[in-house]
Order: sequence, then C-alpha cells, then structure tokens
Amino acid sequence: MSDLWIVINTAVAVLAVVVFIVRFHLNPVVSLVLGAAYLGLATKLGVSTTVDTITGGFGEIMAEVGLLIAFGVLMGAVLQEMNAIQRLVGTLLRTFGPKRLPYALSLTIATVLQSIFLDVLLVISAPLARNLAPKIGKAGTARMATALAISLECGIVFMVPGVATLALAGLLGVPLGKMMIYGFVLIVPVVVLSVAIMSFVFRHGWWNESKDEQQIRPSVTVDEPTEPTDPTDPTDPEEYDASGTGGVAQKVRVEKQTRLVVLLSPLLTALVLIAVGAVLDVAEVEQPIVSFLSSPVIALLIGLIGTCLIARYAVGQERVEKALARGFSESGQILILTGVGGSLAAVIGEAGLGDILGGYFTASTAAPLLMVWAIAAALHVAVGSVTISAITSAGILAPVAPLIGLDPVFVALAAGAGSLFAVHVTSNTFWLLQSLMGQTTRGTLKTCSVGVSLASVIAILIIVPMSYVL
Repeated sequence: MSDLWIVINTAVAVLAVVVFIVRFHLNPVVSLVLGAAYLGLATKLGVSTTVDTITGGFGEIMAEVGLLIAFGVLMGAVLQEMNAIQRLVGTLLRTFGPKRLPYALSLTIATVLQSIFLDVLLVISAPLARNLAPKIGKAGTARMATALAISLECGIVFMVPGVATLALAGLLGVPLGKMMIYGFVLIVPVVVLSVAIMSFVFRHGWWNESKDEQQIRPSVTVDEPTEPTDPTDPTDPEEYDASGTGGVAQKVRVEKQTRLVVLLSPLLTALVLIAVGAVLDVAEVEQPIVSFLSSPVIALLIGLIGTCLIARYAVGQERVEKALARGFSESGQILILTGVGGSLAAVIGEAGLGDILGGYFTASTAAPLLMVWAIAAALHVAVGSVTISAITSAGILAPVAPLIGLDPVFVALAAGAGSLFAVHVTSNTFWLLQSLMGQTTRGTLKTCSVGVSLASVIAILIIVPMSYVL
C-alpha cells in the first residue's frame, strides 16, 4: 500500500473519532475502538491482525500504567475524604499571604495533588478560592480562577501521577521517574509565568467585574482559612465536611488529631521514592532494595497503603471504604479510555505511519515536537478532552521518536502541551470553573481558555530548547 494512502486513512480514522464524539455524542471509548478498527482494515492489516493489534495495544498500555492510575486515583479519593485540600489552602494562606496565594496554590495543585481526580479537586478547591479572591487584591476572582485552571490542566499532562501523564509515559515508553523529573522542570516555570502574565493583564484593565463576574452571591461560602475559633462551626475550612459523608464532630476529630503533613506524607513519600529511582537510573547505580521500593507501582502502592492507614485512624474504616469505592468508580472510565488510546496507537504503528513520517523529520530540527503540539492542539479544539487529544496525538507520532533519535519524553511533553490549547465550551472544566468561581461565559473564556492556552504556548516554547539541552 502506498504511503499516501496510509496517511490519508490515518487522517480519516482520527477525523472519524472526532465526528463520532462531537457530532453523534458517541462514547469516546467506543469511538476510539471504531477508529482503530477502520484504520486496520483500511490499511489492509487483515481482520485477525487488526483485532490482535487492538487488544494487544490495550493490554500493553494497561500493563504499563493500569495499576499506577488505579493507585493514584484511590489515594486521591482517600485524601479527599480526609479534607486535606481545605486544610492545605489554609496553610498556604497563612504561610505565603494573600498576594502570593495564586502562585502558591497553583504550584501546589500542579505538582503535589495530581492523584486526585481533576473534577473532584476542582469542586473541592474552587469554593475556597472564590471566597479568598476578594482578599488578594484587584481582579481577585480572575486571578484565582486562572491559577486554578492552569494548575489543574497542566498537572494532569505534565506531572506524575496525573492520569494523562501516566498514559503518555506508557504509550511512549518513558520511564515514570524520568517523566516526573522532566515534567517538574517544565511545569514550574510554565505555571509561574502563565499566572504572572495573566495576573498582570487582569490588574491592568482586562477584567470587568460587571461583565465578567456573575452578580449573584454564592449560597454557601467558606470563611477565610485561619486558625479555627469555633470547633462547632461547619463553615470553618479547618472543620468543614466537604464530602458530605461525615458530621462536624467527626471532622473536628480529624483536624485536631491529625496534622496536615501527616495526611500528605504517604503521597509525598511515593513521589520521593519515584524521583530517587530516576536519579539512580541516571547515575547507573544498582541498589536492589531501593530499586524495588522506587519502582512506580511499588512506590504508589506504599503511598496508597500509608494513606489508608492514616485515614483509618483519622476518619474511621467505614469512610475509608466509601472513599475507596468512589475511587474505583472514578478510575474505571479512565483506565478503559487510556487502554483504547493505546489500541489506536498500536494500530497506527502497525500500519507503518511512523516509518513514513520519520522520513520527513530529522533530530536536528524542532519540527517533530511542533507537529506533535499542533496535532494535539487541533484534536483538543475539536474533541474538548485534554486526555483524549494528548493520547491520540502521541500515538500518531510515537513511532517517529526512535527513528529520528528524539527522546520520547519530549514527545510526551509536547503532546501534553498541545492538548492544553484552547480549553473551551466543550470542556467540563470550563463550565465547572464558570459556575464554581462565579464567572460569566465571557469571564471564563478569559481565565480558562486564554489562560490555559497561554500555558500551552509557553510550555512548547520551553520544551523545544529543553530537547537540545537535556
């Protein structure tokens, strides 16, 4: 089969996936499998090879990241049950003060809290951010909303154990420790620069409260996170039961007896172990026990077990079990979606697209990374899903990386960066930010769409020189 015919059919398959999702509202999982099946048959892989490649691609990506995603989501669900996020916001406010809060909150969410499912993390943190917005100065709502949008979206594509990060690393064969270190090096300047630029333009007149904010007071507010003054006040963030599953008295017991650093210590320990493993790999040091403990699956398992043990003491076994059940429910769709993304990528690779595209690029140019970014951006504009666009774009060009000598970690980061471009009205995050932060659609287009798109552009501008230096 001619190279042109393979390229055309790959484009048709991807376009069909977009049309199925956007026009016919077909489930993304089904759409991706249909696209993979069409591509396999259209490129004459044969029925048997097509089916084997689809199932093999699913199994291969699950073997890489299935347990990691499950452990990360479960850990996040238990942290949510322990009210860790509300307490963390209060600690950040007391430590950094109101003016630095957007930077402190965005960096913390982007780097530390990615085990928590994005929508859940947004629902927990947005009411606190909205209540604190008037205290940080001019255009406070805009600045806090932008900080949340940028940190949440960047975190899931750049930082371990963000679900899209795990999927990208698995698809491209990037060691998770390496992905975490490179992602951290990238995400810090991206978040800081993006929040700083957006804050500057908002403070200098690009935010109109009468047009960009809803003029309706929220029905429930949360007091400024300070030291609790009334242990029976459910609106105090130190005591507030955001989960709705426990009473005030039980939540008081959590906050009085369990320090925040203790609640977060298993998650932090897991991340440190993964980072240590990555450093040892780079240094070519072999320590069997350390290598075992620092392997991502074992490290996250240790984090999950530690979090559950602390939660059992803090909130009781019944609530731990409820949190785990919720986590299993949330992780199911993520796992299947990640797996079928691997199926499409496997069929694309089997069809030979990588060999074709590899002839057009050389490792001495930035074209491959810019191509990955552009494809992911276009897919995100069409589909509205950061995860789907990142996985699909990486799958299309994953076979190119080894052919041209480009480190796959940069392909993964470029795909993640492109998938951030133009978060708009097809995104659930967009509408959650609008309602929870009290913005109009016009205001949300500024804080979410423009803010995250700026982060996308800044990210690729950093990734390209990183690929030459690192």
